[in-house]
Amino acid sequence: MKEMPKAYDPSRFEQRWYEHWRRAGQFRPREAAQAGRYAIVIPPPNVTGALTIGHVLNNTMQDVLIRWKRMQGLRTLWLPGTDHAGIATQNVVKKHLAKEGIEYQDLGREGFIERVWAWKQSYGGRIVKQLQMLGCSCDWERERFTLDEGLSRAVEEVFKRLYRKGLIYRGEYLINWCATCHTALSDEEVEHEELEGHFWHIKYPVKGSDQGVVVATTRPETMLGDTAVAIYPGDPRYQEIKKRTLVLPLIEREIPIIEDEAVDPEFGTGAVKITPGHDPNDFEIGRRHGLQVISVLDAEGRMNENAGAFAGMDRYECRQAVIEQLKKEGLLLRTESHRHAVGHCYRCHQVVEPMVSQQWFVRMKPLAEPAIRAAREGAVRFIPARWEKTYLHWLENIRDWCVSRQLWWGHRIPVWYCANGHMVLSGEQDQPCPECGDAHWRQDPDVLDTWFSSWLWPFSTLGWPEETQDLRDFYPTDTLVTGPDIIFFWVARMIMAGYEFMGEKPFTDVHLHGMVRDEQGRKMSKSLGNSPDPIDLIEEYGADALRFTMLMLTPTGGDILFGRKKVEVGRDFANKLWNAGRFILFNLRDGQPPDEPQGEAALEDRWITSRLQSVIAETERDLEEYRFNDAAHLLYDFTWKEFCAWYLEMAKVRIQKGSPAEADHARWVLLRTYRQILAMLHPLMPYITEEIWDHLPGKRAELILGPWPALAADPRDEAAEAEMAYFQEAVVTIRNLRSEMNIPPGKPVPVGVRADGEEARILEQMSPALRALARISALEVDPGYEKPHHAASAVVGAAEIYVLLEGVIDLEAERARLQKELGRVADALDRSRKKLANQDFLTRAKPQVVDQERQKQGQLEATREKIERALAALED
Repeated sequence: MKEMPKAYDPSRFEQRWYEHWRRAGQFRPREAAQAGRYAIVIPPPNVTGALTIGHVLNNTMQDVLIRWKRMQGLRTLWLPGTDHAGIATQNVVKKHLAKEGIEYQDLGREGFIERVWAWKQSYGGRIVKQLQMLGCSCDWERERFTLDEGLSRAVEEVFKRLYRKGLIYRGEYLINWCATCHTALSDEEVEHEELEGHFWHIKYPVKGSDQGVVVATTRPETMLGDTAVAIYPGDPRYQEIKKRTLVLPLIEREIPIIEDEAVDPEFGTGAVKITPGHDPNDFEIGRRHGLQVISVLDAEGRMNENAGAFAGMDRYECRQAVIEQLKKEGLLLRTESHRHAVGHCYRCHQVVEPMVSQQWFVRMKPLAEPAIRAAREGAVRFIPARWEKTYLHWLENIRDWCVSRQLWWGHRIPVWYCANGHMVLSGEQDQPCPECGDAHWRQDPDVLDTWFSSWLWPFSTLGWPEETQDLRDFYPTDTLVTGPDIIFFWVARMIMAGYEFMGEKPFTDVHLHGMVRDEQGRKMSKSLGNSPDPIDLIEEYGADALRFTMLMLTPTGGDILFGRKKVEVGRDFANKLWNAGRFILFNLRDGQPPDEPQGEAALEDRWITSRLQSVIAETERDLEEYRFNDAAHLLYDFTWKEFCAWYLEMAKVRIQKGSPAEADHARWVLLRTYRQILAMLHPLMPYITEEIWDHLPGKRAELILGPWPALAADPRDEAAEAEMAYFQEAVVTIRNLRSEMNIPPGKPVPVGVRADGEEARILEQMSPALRALARISALEVDPGYEKPHHAASAVVGAAEIYVLLEGVIDLEAERARLQKELGRVADALDRSRKKLANQDFLTRAKPQVVDQERQKQGQLEATREKIERALAALED
């Protein structure tokens, strides 16, 4: 048996164990597993990324599940990988090149892509190494990358299948354009932020008349592309002029007045400007009425030739110039403040412009139908259940998905064009054009949205479109653990793809955890400086401490308020676990485990065995329902507050003062219970549990392989639990009396108890432990015990307990101390009562300040009563 070092030092063993597990192939699915299988695919982090506190939470939860199922004997697979992250990666590499004085365009497409692959080789594996430090037991031999050869083949196959089914099409539509990233964005990639802006009210003159129509806009620069003004059908305010023509200010273009039911006649003047080239609602109105689509912005966010005298200006510069010119011409009637939601790019956070552009789209409604049924019929379950409503609302109102991106890094669209513009799919460009015979082909320059590869992740990573053994063995997977922020980007799309290409759901359970925020409830961000580096935390506290802390803090589906010092909770618990192991090992005879005892078990043995069975059952229920924080709190409380604080201390009495048989019985139960605690904690704290397990005698296999603790046929001993609860109450009562009377913790005291029947039996039976745990020098239990002079007393059940004070403390000195303390408390209580009786304080102070004062008053009253009881005990 190896001796455990005195101090818990995770840096000594955490990475040693990880490398050992990995070399030994412990993360691979076990071929001999008989109990079924369990599979998870990791939400692939961006290849550009570094580990965040959010990653710690998400991946710790997944690791808990996979380690738990592995210990249960299932054939488990946690499949890892990373995402090529088109926009993010291209932007990162562009910045690196800029630091070298290189414009990425100068390299050309192929040269730039070569540099991105080189960057990925040098820096792309950082987050993988960090996940390994955290303890993630993924099968790294199966690691995938969304741009690897197999996944690229899957992406191309999906594009071709959807195209042939008429579910992918190309056309000119209004899309979201990021002028900074120079690419189209899907609706889900646009984040709306509330900003302070203005409504500018502008008069559009009626041609050949002094009359006009007043419209309001938040973006006056887009008026340069207006092609109509719309009113509600039959609006009486405009009946006289609705057939007249308006003159667009500044551009002098003649535009019609149209009638459309999309107009709200109650809003403003009931007339709205229509800019089909720069507003999604206007685009649809324009299509209904056959309006011309005029774009006045270019890809850089500058005004183009259609903007007339404003051409070449930046969009915001143009806004001011338009406002000034309208003022000069007397057409800006008024300006009012207006707070509204403005779309921003999810990557660079710059304002997004709606623009008409030729892009590729996926028709989503046909794909959404089976995904809707999956949720409604319970084939896919959301935890917490409230997210199902969000998921269904999006799917039932789904719009087509813009999947083309104007980038170089990514899956290039598998479409080729001949010199005359005819189109074929990749693989068909080796032959002359079937329509015109031309043999000069060029590939579509755009790439597919990053999410177009990610939505195939649950089956493409297992080898699809090939019929691989992994695909047969592990699809569908079992659980997806992710955040609700990508329920549209990723979760819903994966479910759609699963049904479309595999004919089956990709997973059964979707656990959506909350967001990690700082202690003030703010989102973690570098700019706020409130996002600690997890690697620093691991180096300071250990991975186990960080993992356990995150799990304890996490309410199911709720946000987590995280602060660096909170990791001390996990570290202190790890210390407690370590010291318990050292005590047990130190007290084994010759370092060997005792034989299983044959004699009758002591009350505390029966109690801890019964409680252990309850904890095993409850931990399993918590993990089955993804209540990670409940499982962590349960194991923390059982280990610290029951096993260490009570059973270990009681076992110590028998080991040190009991007969050899009693001592061995205590050792055997101690070791057995401790093993089970380590096994239950292993999925949460893999390193420390494996390290301690390795030191325990009688080890057959590594803890990572289990087994998970099994429930006994009759797990509860309710009689033992009730008797132990009574014993614990007696100990706590005596300890409280000692504290109230200011008796030094290490000083033994005589105790008398008036009790009979079952209560007397329990106290007499547990006398050695009661003496040790309550520091009792002499104990008398008698149904006729008379209350002595100078004794502090309390009632436990039907028994009266007396702590004798004479000869233990200086009665006069203690009386004087208590009277002085009583005076201080009375003064403080008087001040508190006066403050709470003051109406001025109650009305002016903040509600929380008033509540704090009321709580303070209650505490002072309780303290006064305690002091008065102590003074009474000192009287004859």
